[in-house]
Amino acid sequence: MSAHEAQPVARSAPDTDVAMTHQQKIEALVGLLLGMFVAFLSSTIVSNALPTIITDLHGTQDQYTWVITATLLASTATTPIWGKFSDLVSKKLLVQMSLFLFTLGSVLAGFSQSVGMLIGFRVIQGLGLGGLQALVVIVIATMFSPRERGRYQGPIAAVMSVATVAGPLIGGVIVDTSWLGWRWTFYVCVPLAIVALAVIQRTLNIPVVRREVTIDYAGALLIASGVSTLLIWVTLAGKSFDWASSISYGLVALGVVLLGAALWVESRAKDPIIPLRLFRDRTTALATIASIAVGVALFGGAVFLGQYFQIARGYSPTAAGLLTLPMIIGSMLSATVSGQLITRFGRWKAFLVVGASLMTVGFGLLSTIDAHTDMVLLGVYLFILGTGMGMTMQNLVLAVQNNVGPENLGAATSTVTFFRSLGGAAGVSVLGAVLSNHVTDLIAKGLGALGIGSGQTGGATAGLANLNELPAPIADIVRGAYGDGTARIFLVAAAMAALSLVAVLFIKEVALKTLSGDEQRRAAVDPAPIEADLPATATVAPATGTEETYVGAHRR
Repeated sequence: MSAHEAQPVARSAPDTDVAMTHQQKIEALVGLLLGMFVAFLSSTIVSNALPTIITDLHGTQDQYTWVITATLLASTATTPIWGKFSDLVSKKLLVQMSLFLFTLGSVLAGFSQSVGMLIGFRVIQGLGLGGLQALVVIVIATMFSPRERGRYQGPIAAVMSVATVAGPLIGGVIVDTSWLGWRWTFYVCVPLAIVALAVIQRTLNIPVVRREVTIDYAGALLIASGVSTLLIWVTLAGKSFDWASSISYGLVALGVVLLGAALWVESRAKDPIIPLRLFRDRTTALATIASIAVGVALFGGAVFLGQYFQIARGYSPTAAGLLTLPMIIGSMLSATVSGQLITRFGRWKAFLVVGASLMTVGFGLLSTIDAHTDMVLLGVYLFILGTGMGMTMQNLVLAVQNNVGPENLGAATSTVTFFRSLGGAAGVSVLGAVLSNHVTDLIAKGLGALGIGSGQTGGATAGLANLNELPAPIADIVRGAYGDGTARIFLVAAAMAALSLVAVLFIKEVALKTLSGDEQRRAAVDPAPIEADLPATATVAPATGTEETYVGAHRR
């Protein structure tokens, strides 16, 4: 590692740098969790309303996918940028900016008059979401040590779970309430966002560690462009143009060239958006691979659950939200229990292995469902999946944070989050394309059996866009096609979950550090106060090291 790469950021710490007390950390945590709650609520409240939105705006299955993909794509492309900024400037300001952008996008989305407008405003939502999903975890890591962080996974999981449950339920009630309508699924979170901004302004007081700032604009642009190009190809291929066509080959070539150029730029930039040296660490490299697979499985598989319940099984948006409760409860319970046990014993790999295994089993079981699967059995499958999710997602981030120094905390955290979001965006696009093609074939076969042929009804193609206008027998064929076709999505998700399990098995477990990111930075400047407060078995890693770890009990 070169000298400039190892330079400790704490050398230029301001004179007013004062450590936060435990009470201040807890108050700040409340504000951060409120911001996270708003973000997750705003995301999930829309998911259950999407079938109604797409039908009302006369959208298509491909547009349904892009309403989700647009937000994931924008958040994916900007996550590493937000993370890198957090190593350079005020984390508090960045959290507030990202929350403001997310709220602005939500309000504008509520005014959408077409699916195209909705997709555009969802991009603005994604810009803010990219910051929130990286920055909240980074700030928590700055305040609490990896060993301590386990005990706070319970509240974090509870907030995520409550928001995930409340979102579809509130969204369902809003859609089912005639005098409100689906637009209020975007407006309802604005008051909560204002409260979150006020709480964060009052409570979050992490010192700003200043150093010379060099922004890698070229790397950020190339990464975003390359990822966007490949996702556009995956989404449109097979519909707007053939897979084996000049346009298809051109998009693939352009995406590969852009990402290749991004790698070249990142290897030479002074402050790269994604520091390639991080991947020399075995844990970071394997956790990244696992995160990509987890992203494909979770976002790509779970995002179509609401569609399955509403279109294939005929449940209302409110009921569809309730039917996801087994998955949410499993996730909340497993995240809380595993977090407490990690804090108590300092071991984390076993939970990753069990979690990835349960995810694989859960998706495998869901790949057997059809339009007539018993709902109790389906609930059991979802509970197994949720239990695996709760043990896997945050613990992958924890493993990486534990292996890097404070000067790389933001970049490392956002890198793992970036690849998980990338997997999610790709998963939604790929699995959406798989579902669309498979459903089209099933509808054509069903209509052919009725003697109609080619999926045509009165000059229009039978599908999601005109479902409410179709005769009952044909509408039943469309609903049945979605019910039978969804299983294929979960089969692909199961394969990706199995890939994450393989990656997790090869991760080397390292004892969790007992100093927070802020305390590690302070120890680099003056180790005496920190060393005096540690047990005799503890060691303080030097500012230039990212390999040494902290062992021993909690700080007294």
